Order: sequence, then structure tokens, then C-alpha cells
Amino acid sequence: MAEAKQGLRKPVFTKIAQLRPGTSGHTLTVKVVNTKMVLQKGRADDRQARQTRIAECLVGDETGLIIFTARNDQVDLMQEGSTITLRNAKIDMFKGSMRLAVDKWGRVEVAEPASFTVKEDNNLSLVEYELVQVFEQ
Repeated sequence: MAEAKQGLRKPVFTKIAQLRPGTSGHTLTVKVVNTKMVLQKGRADDRQARQTRIAECLVGDETGLIIFTARNDQVDLMQEGSTITLRNAKIDMFKGSMRLAVDKWGRVEVAEPASFTVKEDNNLSLVEYELVQVFEQ
């Protein structure tokens, strides 16, 4: 029975330049370039006061930059200059541009400081995509 159990796979790390719209399951190591709080609101509940926080963080590696949407506890980890590992990240489309996000099935972890320098002239979030319907005749 023990030999029938499969071991964990090693993660395959993706570079930012390889990201495409509508894809998911990415594992990346990125540096945080800057962070901007977009939404912060508190909501009183019966049991406890719940707070919703959303921040847009510009993250990058040696191949480019992309905007990462950090939610709630993820916001605290996104400090400028820190190195972050994103596991099971996905690409969300927002107003025609790509945004990187990690939902409840993924993880955001602080990593060892990386040795790469961020390539700041290739921002994938500035590229606008358009959904095109193809009709076959």
C-alpha cells in the first residue's frame, strides 16, 4: 500500500515572459517592485469584524513585470524589495490586460532574496488583449 502512494512532484518554475491569458497552475519566484492599496473595507459580522483588503503589486523577474492582485493576508507579505514565491498562480483578465492572482488553492510565501535584477521594460500588464470570436463556415 505504501509503495502505491505517489510522491509529490517537484514544482516547475515559470518565468513572467512565458505567461499567457487564461492559464493557471504557475509557480513563480518574483521580486516586489511596488505595492498600491486599492481597496480596504471592514465589515462587521455577528462573530468578528472581517476586513477585505486588495492591493495591486507590481512584481517581476529577469524576463519582465506583471501586476499581482494581493488579497487580505497576502497584502502583508508584499513588501517592496522582498522576494516572493507564488504557487498555483493564475492569470485573470481585467479590462483586457493580464493580472496575476493566487486564490485559496495556491500559496504566497516569502522566499530567500533572489540574485536576479528585474527587467522593467517588459510589463505584460500593459499589453491589451481582445477576445476574438472565430466562426467556421
